[in-house]
Amino acid sequence: MGPARALLSAALAALLLSGCRESREGLALGYLVNVTHGQALVGVEEGRFAEALGATPFTARQFGSGPAAMEALLAGELDMAYVGAAPAIVAHVRSGGRVRVLSGAVSGGAVLVARSARRPEELSGKKVAAPQIGNTQDVALRHWLLERGVRAEVFPLASSEILGLFARGHLEAAWVPEPWGARLVHEAGGRILVDERELWPEGRFPATVLVVTEEALEERPAEVAAVLRAHEALTERWRREPVEFAREVNTAFSELTGKKLSEEVLRDAFSRMEPTADPMASALEEMERRLVELKYLPRSDLSRLVARR
Repeated sequence: MGPARALLSAALAALLLSGCRESREGLALGYLVNVTHGQALVGVEEGRFAEALGATPFTARQFGSGPAAMEALLAGELDMAYVGAAPAIVAHVRSGGRVRVLSGAVSGGAVLVARSARRPEELSGKKVAAPQIGNTQDVALRHWLLERGVRAEVFPLASSEILGLFARGHLEAAWVPEPWGARLVHEAGGRILVDERELWPEGRFPATVLVVTEEALEERPAEVAAVLRAHEALTERWRREPVEFAREVNTAFSELTGKKLSEEVLRDAFSRMEPTADPMASALEEMERRLVELKYLPRSDLSRLVARR
């Protein structure tokens, strides 16, 4: 077992042994403060989920990474979450199917940005980063390096740390979600070496999905359905009015981070994303194959990963 898989397995095993569903009312939703979680950012900021739930209490929590959000989900602190495909699959497998993918959210929106490298082999022996061990960009980066036989030093770092270290010349490259890819380019002098869309059939892959616990599906189906309807309405709104929706995402992003993205960064980041309710089951299967290849997971049955509606 590699060190990355060992760390991931230990954390999830501890959760499964000690975690239990909290005694609380209402529905709790988790998400990351990335524009790849645009429906969550706008839906929480504008009160769309709370409105959809009516009298049912609603709470929302922000997380720094997908694996951290899945820890909270498995510990019973959340009922639903927006998360990357890789943490969703890991949580599904490690929990014995307690975590299910309810809907797709975003396709695209992840890039490998480099300072000086123009070819894969130029990353050999260099310091590169991804947001956290086991997150979707970490899997993409390690798979890409493995396929090309490139040995680089991979560091798991928060996206904000990646930006600072990259700008100071301490990292050669980073595989990150938006808006961090656009920020590395426009604020830190980086250049896109790989747009992840180029590596998937038809340029589509599940950057973000909406997941739900088995308990929530069984115990509160009406509330789950209400959140799903709000999510689908936000997804359609993004599709119909992409420029206005991007600005609304930026407003929510700035409320949470204290920094509004420039129009240049916002436009660039959103040019690489597509809103979708399609969970892209075949791409999830490919993601699981990569997780197995990287020794994050054993080969598993994913037949129940995507929840039937």
